Amino acid sequence: MIPMHPALATALTRIADREDRAVADLPPLGDAVDTEALAAILESDATVTVRFEYAGYRIVLGPGPDAVTVIERDR
Repeated sequence: MIPMHPALATALTRIADREDRAVADLPPLGDAVDTEALAAILESDATVTVRFEYAGYRIVLGPGPDAVTVIERDR
């Protein structure tokens, strides 16, 4: 198994906390995004910003390695 990029791990942890679930109980991230390609993009350029949807949330990673935003879905 390939290690997950820290920004992705942070996003999943935030979603799990909001859902009051364990990260392992969330849907597979690979069903929403190619995690290997995403990690390669994030590691290739410190100023890149990536946006995608996962489990009803909008996730924004970047710019910068520590910038992680999780926008809660409309309820």
